[in-house]
Amino acid sequence: MSKIPHELAVFLKNIGVKYVFGIPGGPSIPYMEELKNQNIQFITTANEQSAAIMADVTGRLTGVPGICHGTYGAGATNLSTGVGEALLDRSPLIAFTTEFKDEDRGRVI
Repeated sequence: MSKIPHELAVFLKNIGVKYVFGIPGGPSIPYMEELKNQNIQFITTANEQSAAIMADVTGRLTGVPGICHGTYGAGATNLSTGVGEALLDRSPLIAFTTEFKDEDRGRVI
């Protein structure tokens, strides 16, 4: 198993992150488990746009980067409104998306 979820969760904990806002998906489960192990709460939102806006406001209020997560594809593009808002307002924000599995590339659904 990859060490990346653990290393990412430890990094986020070390910079003071307490919350990640977003929509979970299959590939994000290892990350969510590691976040939980670092006492970082994953807050499920109604949609990715809400996640990014919540991360924007969290970053603006605390000075610690707000973190948002979306699934790949449309989930990633749905983050763009909140990410753009954070950019214009100079709010600290980090946006993550899940990665499409290599074995699913080129698959016809």
